[in-house]
Amino acid sequence: METLLKIAVVDDEPLAREVLEGYLKRLPGIGQVLLFPNAMAALTDLKGAGTQLLLLDIEMPEMSGIEFLKRLPNRPLTIFTTAYRNYAFEGYELGVIDFLLKPIAFNRFEQAIAKARELLALKEHSHLDENAENTNDFIFVKSGVQRIKLQFSEVTHIQGLKDYAIIHTPAKKILLKGSIKAMQDLFPSDRFLRVHKSFIVNLQKVQQLDRNSIFLNGQQIPIGRNFREDLEKQLRTF
Repeated sequence: METLLKIAVVDDEPLAREVLEGYLKRLPGIGQVLLFPNAMAALTDLKGAGTQLLLLDIEMPEMSGIEFLKRLPNRPLTIFTTAYRNYAFEGYELGVIDFLLKPIAFNRFEQAIAKARELLALKEHSHLDENAENTNDFIFVKSGVQRIKLQFSEVTHIQGLKDYAIIHTPAKKILLKGSIKAMQDLFPSDRFLRVHKSFIVNLQKVQQLDRNSIFLNGQQIPIGRNFREDLEKQLRTF
């Protein structure tokens, strides 16, 4: 049986809350939906466990969505819902899983909710197999009762989400328990480089580089200011 999602919507605009609530009612598998008119109203209620997904506006009076997320001790998976384009990098810093620009189309909203469901399912089942011997070419991970051999050469990049990390390959995503720093120590340093507080990339998969981003496998990865010099130095050796 599909688990019903408990979702919180935090937005100071009544129409925005109404639209998001209406979208959620059109989707299957949605359980309780909590609506908050501002971050201050949500802060106390969301300190407890239970909410699995947060739909969060950014520009709000008294406390912004970014400040609110920083003060929230137990952050659920979070999707930014905003009319402003210039908050994507702050979202990466805070482990936000998606960024929806208002006015939000229903099909784009549906994709974001599906992504959240996928990550929640991965969180339930995937983790490192600590008893398996790893080599310079692969590691073993567990998904449910299965052990999966993950070749380093298949991995394009790794994204940190607070206490978890998403391993990206062209064929699948694997969510592992552990910080981005733990992943940095786990993956071979001659092939994998941290380019941002929230991202590690496989240098062999880099297709294009510009001032602020790396492009690989159709993905745009931000480059942190403190990581750019090391990145350029490492790429010269490839």
